[in-house]
Amino acid sequence: MVPAASPARSALLRRGFALEYVTLAWNVAGIVVLAIAAVSARSVALAGFGLDSLIEIGASTVVLWELSGSGEDRQRRALRLIGVAFGALAVYLAVQSSTVLAIGFHPRHSAAGIGWTGVTALVMFTLSAGKARTGKALDNPVLATEGRVTLIDGLLAVAVLAGLALNAGLGWWWADPLAGYVLVYYAAREVKEIVTGQR
Repeated sequence: MVPAASPARSALLRRGFALEYVTLAWNVAGIVVLAIAAVSARSVALAGFGLDSLIEIGASTVVLWELSGSGEDRQRRALRLIGVAFGALAVYLAVQSSTVLAIGFHPRHSAAGIGWTGVTALVMFTLSAGKARTGKALDNPVLATEGRVTLIDGLLAVAVLAGLALNAGLGWWWADPLAGYVLVYYAAREVKEIVTGQR
């Protein structure tokens, strides 16, 4: 563990803040891009991924509070709110994906969605690795744990990308709602881990 009040720890804290601010900025931009792409393509997976960006913003905010020395009580309340948001996301996606499959709705192609999710996956994997290293060096489990949320965000981007690409390339319209179910699984898992405290 790096000693408190040392120059090395200050540098690590600055890096932690920088990683979270980049995550926030990327996800704020992502909400705009994904909202436009989801409406244009009528894609359940893109809409769900946009909602996931909101959750990632909440998670990053929690870490910024904690890195500022906000206190454990406030952190627990914020984590509970993130858990509620993940639960709402899971319910929304389960209903929407099931409805789309039941009625056989065919989403349109989305070049913007494919491009954004592809780049997002690379960005999130990079940020996640940085958070894991920095959290370990600081002996800060909150930053390291939020790095796992960022990793899941990258994995979800890959799942959504696969659904969009299969729809665009092979006409597999059902790949889009199936990608939505992948997000349901991860959102439900995050709720369980936040509620039980098992990470």
